Amino acid sequence: MLTLLGYLTIGTFLFLIMTKRLTVIVALVLVPIVFGVIGGFGSEMGPMMLEGIQKVAPTGIMVGFAVLYFGLMMDTGLFDPIISRIIRIVKGDPLKIVIGTALVTMLVALDGDGASTFMITISAFLPIYKRLGMNPLVLSGIVALGAGVMNIAPWGGPTARAMSVLEADSTQLFNPVLPAMFAGIAWVLFSAYWLGKKERQRLGIIDLNLEKEGFMMEHAATAEVKRYNLFWFNLALTVLLLVALVMAWLPMPVLFLVAFVIALLVNYPSFEAQQERLTNHAGNVVMVSSMIFAAGIFTGILTGTQMIDAMAISLVSVIPEQIANFLPLLVAITSMPLSFVFTPDSYYFGVLPILTETAVNFGIDPIEIGRAAILGQMTTGFPLSPLTASTFILVGMTGVNLGEHQKFIFKWAFGTTIVMTIIALLTGAISI
Repeated sequence: MLTLLGYLTIGTFLFLIMTKRLTVIVALVLVPIVFGVIGGFGSEMGPMMLEGIQKVAPTGIMVGFAVLYFGLMMDTGLFDPIISRIIRIVKGDPLKIVIGTALVTMLVALDGDGASTFMITISAFLPIYKRLGMNPLVLSGIVALGAGVMNIAPWGGPTARAMSVLEADSTQLFNPVLPAMFAGIAWVLFSAYWLGKKERQRLGIIDLNLEKEGFMMEHAATAEVKRYNLFWFNLALTVLLLVALVMAWLPMPVLFLVAFVIALLVNYPSFEAQQERLTNHAGNVVMVSSMIFAAGIFTGILTGTQMIDAMAISLVSVIPEQIANFLPLLVAITSMPLSFVFTPDSYYFGVLPILTETAVNFGIDPIEIGRAAILGQMTTGFPLSPLTASTFILVGMTGVNLGEHQKFIFKWAFGTTIVMTIIALLTGAISI
């Protein structure tokens, strides 16, 4: 009975969000409640839901303040000098331009927002690509690769979802994947070099004065919001924050909260300016944080009613023991292609809990399944997936066809996942 209820809960949830009958937040809350009542758990679900919310609360707080912090750094113009310098260096060399595109994309993607990454990077480079006659598929492809690998950061959507489902913090889930992520970044730069070299061979190097031709741009916010005079303070604070996150000097939610408050006070000391910055980023914060808390109810009910356990036992009975040890590897390899089939919510809230509980029954650390999943599922895969709205911003701004974009860059994006999977195996982040 529990197994059937569990599969019906997951199946109904996937159907409702993939057909857009309900929003993710509504489905996360109502679907498990309905099936919990059907299963006779009505009077017991209150504590289950509260426990689920309490377990994901640190992740929800962390994601909210991470969005606020990096959004604020974009507003202050912290990354503007670096981006402008890169654009000046590339000049009329297609190879340098493509590598510069990759670097700027990965820098801007630190805020964890794919849409803003696409808008800022493409606005900066599209005029240059057009002026030189470069292939726009190279632009859309390299931006996709850079944004995808950076989406593994713990304040990015997929990793935040995985942490909430696994009730893990970044030191458990993300830190062991860091070497693999760095390998992914290296692969992105190699891909940019390869594609840029082909463009240089096709077009040659053109004498181009970017400043004279008006290609330089200001990023993210209006001039009065910029704080270029505080560049070195903001840079030092951001570097210190990143070091503290990796070294786990304090819990991640605390680090982001404290760093944001300090940055807000120093950069915008007046009450009105602080209120304006908070209001400016409130929409993104509410959207991601509320989803995390709704996921707490979903996982709380599935765990408390033991539906997850029942589904996992049923899967264990059909998976041959000979391939059980390869489960983390199979999850990693399939993670990127499955971005075309599952939305991040449906995969991380619907599929991942079953996979992790199945892994437990085979004696595999469930955290390994989470690490395997973030190597591709809506990380390297999201800028190619038709299931994410930001993908259409990417192809729309570059003026390319979605199918052509997918065909052009798929092997390179899948290559990113394969490279990261190999490093994850070698470093012990996942095992076989």
